[in-house]
Amino acid sequence: MSSEEPTSGRVRTTRHDLFLEVDGVTVRFGGVTALDGVRFAIASRRICGLIGPNGAGKTTLFNCISRLYEPSSGEIRFEGRPLGRVPRHQIAGLGVARTFQNLALFLTMTVRENVYVGAHVLAKGGFLGSALALPHARHAEREIAKSADALIAECRLESVAHRLVGELPFGVKKRVELARALAISPKLLLLDEPAAGLNHEEVDALAGEIVAIRDRRGIAILLVEHHMNLVMRISDQVVALDFGRLIADGTPGEVRSHPEVIRAYLGQTT
Repeated sequence: MSSEEPTSGRVRTTRHDLFLEVDGVTVRFGGVTALDGVRFAIASRRICGLIGPNGAGKTTLFNCISRLYEPSSGEIRFEGRPLGRVPRHQIAGLGVARTFQNLALFLTMTVRENVYVGAHVLAKGGFLGSALALPHARHAEREIAKSADALIAECRLESVAHRLVGELPFGVKKRVELARALAISPKLLLLDEPAAGLNHEEVDALAGEIVAIRDRRGIAILLVEHHMNLVMRISDQVVALDFGRLIADGTPGEVRSHPEVIRAYLGQTT
């Protein structure tokens, strides 16, 4: 692996723009180093593509951001706040939402019920209030239902809202999971392989939808994706990993032509 500095064409951000900061993050599993001092930052309202061959450390990094894993060293900051000091169950409350490569849906529940569960993460009524049907709990339930219906419309799921998720085509299930992630009104949306299993038309539609979500909601999006055409089309910034190390960080054009990225994917240099 080259010791040269990752591409000099880094996406420029000022200190007050920094939204998500990955600062020297290392993760070790026994004798295996999954991430090795990874360092980059994302500004608000940006789409950042995280790329790399299988085993590069992309999902490990996602798991650190969502607090499923603890870094061996280094720090991740969200809006200046170290995530390592935030209990796992409070991550969604900060505004961090995630989808998964392998769909994490309730297959025996309807589309509406799945989105409703996502909205319930931020519910303030509490179990006792809901059980006793107290006025504030009933009001919270009405607001959650209204939010779920709006998300179903936003993600074009009205025609299947009352169908069981397990009966739906894979591409539609992907949209259900996206709607559920959006139910917490995230500031940062983590998309793990959103194009996996989709056909060409579905990938094209997904590209437009990801950009539209960013524009409508003014949020930052970090996506792990092997579909290079999708990443390069929609990303403002691309970060490339290989064997747990950051090898490039810049605009799509800069990263696409970077010799370390070409070597990682093609096994050769320019």
